[in-house]
Amino acid sequence: MPVPKRKKSKSKRDKRRTHQKITAPTLTPCSHCGEARLPHHVCPSCGTYKGRKVVEIEE
Repeated sequence: MPVPKRKKSKSKRDKRRTHQKITAPTLTPCSHCGEARLPHHVCPSCGTYKGRKVVEIEE
């Protein structure tokens, strides 16, 4: 079974891991109420999607 001949340095390891970062979710303003929401999702504050009332929100 193959085994690495030399230990990978910390810089090599860290260079490999540079792309494994968490990004913040993209938020878009709701066209009806202006609150921030996820794209292609129902607005959690007013319950609209693409200008239509989809979900009834309890106050």
